Amino acid sequence: MATSLARRTGHGLTYAVLGWAVAYGGVRLAWAVGETPEFRQFGSDLLVFTGWRSVALCLAAAVVAVALDRVPTWRPVLAGAAWAVTGALVAAAAILLPELVGFLLFTVGPHFDPTAFASRLGCVTGAALLGLATARYQRRTRGDCPQCCRTVRPGHRRAAPARWARWAAYVAVAGLGTRFAAQGMVGGLAQNAAVIGLEVGLLLAGGLLPLALVHRWGEVWPGWVPLLAGRTIPRLLLLVPGFGLGAGIVAYFGMGLVQLVSGSASEFSDTFLWVAMSAYWVLGLGLVVASGDYHLRTRGACAACGR
Repeated sequence: MATSLARRTGHGLTYAVLGWAVAYGGVRLAWAVGETPEFRQFGSDLLVFTGWRSVALCLAAAVVAVALDRVPTWRPVLAGAAWAVTGALVAAAAILLPELVGFLLFTVGPHFDPTAFASRLGCVTGAALLGLATARYQRRTRGDCPQCCRTVRPGHRRAAPARWARWAAYVAVAGLGTRFAAQGMVGGLAQNAAVIGLEVGLLLAGGLLPLALVHRWGEVWPGWVPLLAGRTIPRLLLLVPGFGLGAGIVAYFGMGLVQLVSGSASEFSDTFLWVAMSAYWVLGLGLVVASGDYHLRTRGACAACGR
């Protein structure tokens, strides 16, 4: 029964990725063959994977999705390829991160391009579907349980965060501190209300969130929180921003570093950009790693095998 359910879910994800590849890849193909829309703000909707490269990326996602569905055993190379394509899709739509932040702060500028925004959302949708399909493949083929791929003894749970997760969280906080230090050296903190709001959000996401992922008060509300003290914190409350922000920051500033290597022009010095972007990238990577440990540590027991 469990194996049959896992297979049906896997097929559904495969069809979803294929449907996305046909729909979104068809749009990319039409733009590559015909006339690409004129994108006002950045000159392109995606980064690096534009034109025919974007069509090839959609095709790669479809091929990998079919392989994940058809291969019955664990193949690390296949899983690595699938995660690589997923990462490429996220990186291609990296500009989506500042746009979403702009929505949260109600600071969407006059150069906002709805077509480019929709295209980036479509690209990230494909990344999410392929990521889910890859995770399903891993659960189906690793270990001896088709539902969870866990190898620990039933009933055995790790209560404390792993040492590497603690280090990742502290490194993330250090990355945030380095970013603010670099900003202070080149001109101090911003006075604009919208930018101040962004910096407050950064303090919460880069300072409070990583620490919550590796401390007890990230699982149970502390005693000083009114009405909620002692109650279990919903794990998605930390996992969604942890993985989402972490992956977005890694993609956005990783692509920024690539552009910096290519000599992109900017009003800031190369030294400041290298320090600030690297600090952001470290912050995002630390969030992703700490979130991974939090997920493994707080997930419920598997209904099929009890692990």
